[in-house]
Amino acid sequence: MSDIDLPVPMLDLTGQFRQLQDEWLAAIRETGGTGAFVLGPNVAAFESEFSEFVGVEHAVGVANGTDALLLSLRALDIGPGDEVITTPFTFFATAEVISLVGATPVFVDIEEDGFNIDPDRIAAGVTDRTRAIIPVHLFGRPADMTKIEKVAREHSLEVIEDCAQAFGAEHGGARVGSLGAMGCFSFYPTKILGGYGDGGMITARSAELAERLRRLRNHGATAPFVHATVGYNSRLDEIQAALLRIKLRHIDRIIKGRQIIAGAYDRGLESMDMRTPSRPPNGRHVFNLYTIRTPHRDRLREGLGHHNIGSAVCYPQPLHLQEVYRGLGYRAGSLPVAEALSREVLSLPIFPEMTQAQVDRVCEVIRATLNA
Repeated sequence: MSDIDLPVPMLDLTGQFRQLQDEWLAAIRETGGTGAFVLGPNVAAFESEFSEFVGVEHAVGVANGTDALLLSLRALDIGPGDEVITTPFTFFATAEVISLVGATPVFVDIEEDGFNIDPDRIAAGVTDRTRAIIPVHLFGRPADMTKIEKVAREHSLEVIEDCAQAFGAEHGGARVGSLGAMGCFSFYPTKILGGYGDGGMITARSAELAERLRRLRNHGATAPFVHATVGYNSRLDEIQAALLRIKLRHIDRIIKGRQIIAGAYDRGLESMDMRTPSRPPNGRHVFNLYTIRTPHRDRLREGLGHHNIGSAVCYPQPLHLQEVYRGLGYRAGSLPVAEALSREVLSLPIFPEMTQAQVDRVCEVIRATLNA
């Protein structure tokens, strides 16, 4: 097959599996031999290794990234009558969990350049019912946590970081997940540190919060068959923890691979009619997604698809305009930056094992589509 016919998937996990399969299969055999499959020694070891990497004292493994957010809100006793400020430009789970605990999401518009919540707009959304802020480190780019934490302190608010797309990203020399009261991570297979199934982690500043989270993830139990509160069945299993421990040892190479691909895109797309991802001035972007902004989004996506090149639109409709939140009073034009971006963003293929030939092919098809 010539490069001109080269298909490029949005994401290809098979190459990484081939690299790690011997370690992975050995870990399965070892785990099976212990007879411990839920909250066993691999989970405990992974929590310790994870907390050390992020730079926090405590990490609590849970079943998925959505539960990580949900349990974090519960650990802070956020519920009916409370409000939580977040971004409208994110995966639905960020707002969904606010609703699930009975609180109300309050959406604040985002930055033109970085796609993250605009810290300068947060204060205007604060009321006497506001309890917390959930910033999202979208696409692997850290939000401006210095400004966000300043607003939080001024209004006595908690900060829960949504780090699902940004494992390893940094702001001000600190890794995301270490900057708020809690940090929430997803190990969904598409993520930078992805499992072979679902999984999640919560990092916590305090021992008290960590203990609350451990109870909540295991039916509110303080001891076997002794329950202090109503909790959840949200436990990270041993097999996923074993794999994630292996991947964590390779994480610097994985992130570096993504950054190399992003740099290749920057060069290949230079001078075209689009905006490529900006880098944070005081941090590190880890490129869970490489997302461009262009008025020709739909035409480009059609052209890429015609040539068997994957792409994704994250996200085609901001959350404040979704039917589920119609009753909150938002209208078209309420949050203009998020609304404009939803019409213009396009995420291109990116994964650590992607080749230069594949990057060149994507850029070639984009150029041809724009010039047609």
